[in-house]
Amino acid sequence: MRKFPNALVIMLGFILFVSLLSFLLPKGEYQRIKNPDLSYVTVVPDSYREIDAEPLKIGQILLSIPEGIIGRAELIALIFLMGGAFYVVDKTGAFRDGIHYMTEKLSGKESWALAVISLLFTTGGALNGLQEEIIAMIPVLLFFAHRLGYNTLVAVGISYGSAVVGSSFSPMNPFGVGMAQKTAELPLFSGSVYRIAVLILAYLLWTMLIIRYANNNKTEKPKKSSIQPHKMEGRNIIILLFTAMAFIIVIYGLVILEWGFNEMSAEFFALGIIAGLVGRLGFNGTAEAYIEGFKEMTFAAIIMGLANSITLILKQGLIIDTIIYSLFTPLQYLPKSVAAISMMGAQALLHFPVPSYSAQAIMTMPILAPLSDLIGISRQACVLAYQYGAIMMDMIIPTNGALMAIISVAGISFNKWLGFALRLTLIMLALGALAVIVGIYIGY
Repeated sequence: MRKFPNALVIMLGFILFVSLLSFLLPKGEYQRIKNPDLSYVTVVPDSYREIDAEPLKIGQILLSIPEGIIGRAELIALIFLMGGAFYVVDKTGAFRDGIHYMTEKLSGKESWALAVISLLFTTGGALNGLQEEIIAMIPVLLFFAHRLGYNTLVAVGISYGSAVVGSSFSPMNPFGVGMAQKTAELPLFSGSVYRIAVLILAYLLWTMLIIRYANNNKTEKPKKSSIQPHKMEGRNIIILLFTAMAFIIVIYGLVILEWGFNEMSAEFFALGIIAGLVGRLGFNGTAEAYIEGFKEMTFAAIIMGLANSITLILKQGLIIDTIIYSLFTPLQYLPKSVAAISMMGAQALLHFPVPSYSAQAIMTMPILAPLSDLIGISRQACVLAYQYGAIMMDMIIPTNGALMAIISVAGISFNKWLGFALRLTLIMLALGALAVIVGIYIGY
């Protein structure tokens, strides 16, 4: 059996595929205007037209690779500095010391441990669309799962998977529902009660599915090296407290101070320095640990940049609006319920070439909001179809740089991840579709 392509080959394959599409599909565009009530450019509904334009040149396609990496510079810096900081903390032995202590206390309560981890990451996804930040946490999560007797798929599913579920079903994800409601001209975070109810159901369903898989596919737990209870070292407790404090500060910065990637990078860099010194690595030891962490994160950073290259080619090739027009225009001729589910399916398909769900909201909601009025679907239901259809696809699309980076760091091939996640994703999409239909019939 031939070896399945690795993440780099898959990303380059998609770059080649969308480059070919730019030659095959008609070029077209919507008019765009700067909305005075919003801080970004929005699409003008019913303004699509085909245009004559030169096809992309080979040089432009090749340039999209470094340009895509440069365009994600802030995120790549976060991956390096956060990953380096976590590597320093791990080098001090604090993570492993803490995990030994936790797994000893959680012996016989492994399912509850997974439920708590799932709740934490679901909350992170719901509050702030947590994804890329998980890349640096993967080595620690793998070790934690191994100590509990679970495999790597469980470690990624209960962390990244839970975060995607939280992001998709969130009542307040600013990059998802917040962006979609603003562009659909709805009050920000309106209709939250219904979304919270569906989010609770989604969390329970996803966690149950992961726990069932985990318990059916247990690995051999490491044997206890001693009958004596594990006792944590004092300096490791201090390092873990600093790490926990760093995450609290990040949450405060993101929610209250409107931090971006650079502020997060600076904070985690400081965490690494403090952890190294407290952990008695010294200046040289801390620097060497950082270098090792940078090496571990390099591949993940490049994958994030290549994912951006795909979007650049679609925009420069002037075919992204053509894809949007082709997907959504036929919906106006369908019955309400069928149109709503088709809208959700079209958003899911569109997420392959547009892996940024905030960009997808800006591109599609100005078109879909008036279309929903025409069909007789509320704009809230339209936003539901977007967030459940588009964001849940982050679980399986190979054009999502965060997913590809995470499974690469975890040592999971894409086909193995797809075999694990596809059925679970379809179940969650079915829950989303049911929530959309119920929303329509209760007048949501």
